[in-house]
Amino acid sequence: MEIKPLFVKESSLALRTLLAILLAVGLITADMHFNNFKSGRAVLDSLAYPIFWVANLPATVGEWTDTHIRSRANLLEDNERLAQENLVLQGLSQQMASVQAENARLRALLNSSALVRDDVLVAELIGVSPDPERQLLVLNKGTRDGVFVGQPLIDADGLMGQVVEVSGGTSRALLITDVTHSVPVQINRNGVRAIVEGAGEIGALEVRHVSATTDIEPGDLLVTSGLGERFPVGYPVAEVTDVERDTGEAFARVVARPRAALDRTRHVLLVFTAPAAALSAPLPEED
Repeated sequence: MEIKPLFVKESSLALRTLLAILLAVGLITADMHFNNFKSGRAVLDSLAYPIFWVANLPATVGEWTDTHIRSRANLLEDNERLAQENLVLQGLSQQMASVQAENARLRALLNSSALVRDDVLVAELIGVSPDPERQLLVLNKGTRDGVFVGQPLIDADGLMGQVVEVSGGTSRALLITDVTHSVPVQINRNGVRAIVEGAGEIGALEVRHVSATTDIEPGDLLVTSGLGERFPVGYPVAEVTDVERDTGEAFARVVARPRAALDRTRHVLLVFTAPAAALSAPLPEED
């Protein structure tokens, strides 16, 4: 007697479910073939939109928070990283300026080598003498490269000195401004011969044994004369800056400035004198 109502209830539920399924299938079929429920579907979509919007609200808020809200720690971290990157870029920019200046000096050196009448070897300065009384340079070329004692050293503007010590991979060069160094020169304008000696200062030379009546004036270019066969003839050495003639003195006091950049050059040329003597015609005067 108690089983019958349960069976009837279950049968009624199954029947209603079946009817609902059949009704849904019928409605779908009718909509596909006759499109009679378009307006009704639009109304239902409008009614369901707030429900969809509320359901999607947590995801929308999460995305907005990730995009627009950053913690103070993250902002400080980003600021520190950007400051470090800016510092690195500034350092690279300074290095680039140095590289550009070095390239300009190398181009000037290579251009000067095209005008040299002898064979040359490019060397790089790797050290200077710690002794303030001696003006010596240490170069990265030695006997393995054919460097020899007495070899002339020049840069893009003029004579720098000569090699005084040589080892396998390095050499030492004495600058023309050292007090122990002297160069036979001639005035490029008129060919008058003289001796240029170092004054112990990087930017000064003294012209020795110049008679008070000698035709020499400030601005005259002094070039190697080739006497002594140590330095090839015709290389610029110095420019006369001051001439003092005292009454009663047999010799004038003549001061000159080296043409070479003795305290700034990093790359230099070592000159291999050609077997045949080069032309000794004076260099053209500068304006």
